[in-house]
Amino acid sequence: MLILVSNDDGVDSEGIHVLAKTLKKTKESRVVVVAPDRERSATSHSLTLHRPLRVVKIKDDFYSVDGTPTDAVTLAVHKILRRKPDLLISGINRGANLGEDVHYSGTVSAALEGAIMGVPALAVSVVGPPPFLFGPAASFTVKLARQVLKEGIPSGLVLNVNVPNKPSSQIKGYEFTVLGKHNYSDLIVEKKDPSDRPYFWIGGDPRQFENNPGSDCNAYLKNRISITPLHVDLTDFNFLEKMRRWKIR
Repeated sequence: MLILVSNDDGVDSEGIHVLAKTLKKTKESRVVVVAPDRERSATSHSLTLHRPLRVVKIKDDFYSVDGTPTDAVTLAVHKILRRKPDLLISGINRGANLGEDVHYSGTVSAALEGAIMGVPALAVSVVGPPPFLFGPAASFTVKLARQVLKEGIPSGLVLNVNVPNKPSSQIKGYEFTVLGKHNYSDLIVEKKDPSDRPYFWIGGDPRQFENNPGSDCNAYLKNRISITPLHVDLTDFNFLEKMRRWKIR
C-alpha cells in the first residue's frame, strides 16, 4: 500500500509528523509526506497557476512544496509518486474543520483534490484550544484508514474527521455525522494603524456551534469523534428535478 500524507499547516507542523510516524509504525504501507513549506490555512482549493513551484526533498519520502495544499497533492500524484496512492490522508490539522469550515479549509481541500483524482481520502483535524494532543487522532486515523482500505469508499468521496482535543480516555467513541452549523461571533475586527487608517482582521471565536443532533458539531460537544462523508459533486439532485419543470420565458 502507498499512503500519501499532506496538510495545510506546513511540512514542519507537529500534526503531520505525528501522523506519519504513527502510520509508519504499522509497517503495512509506504508513507510519503508531501506538504506545503509553510502554513497555508484557509487557502481552500486554490491552485497556483501564475508562478513556478519548487519541490524540496527533505529526506526520503518527505517533501515540501512552496505552494498550496492542492498544489502539494497535485505534484505528489503526478510527479513525485508517479502513480495514484492507495489512500490520501490530510492532517492532522490544528483546530476544527466543522460545518461551514470545510469550504475554506486547506486540510479538507487537499483531501478533495485526491478524491477528484479518484484517490480515497481522509481529512483529519483536532478540535479544541491548544496545546494540541495529536496522538489520539493519529491512533484513530490508523484504524479508520484500515477500514477504508478494507471496505472501500465511493469515488469522489472524502471522510472529514474531527477528533476532540482530549486524551483517548476522555473521548467517548465516534459517530457518522452530517455537516453542522458553525457560528462565528465578532467575525470582523476593525482597528486603526498608527496613521489612524482603519484595518481589518477576519476571524471570530472558532468554538461556537449550533447543537443540532446528528451533526459533526453535536458530536464534538459530546466529546465524540465525528466522521462526515463529503462529495466533490456539489449538484443538488433533488432541486435539479424541480428545476427541470420550470418554464423560463
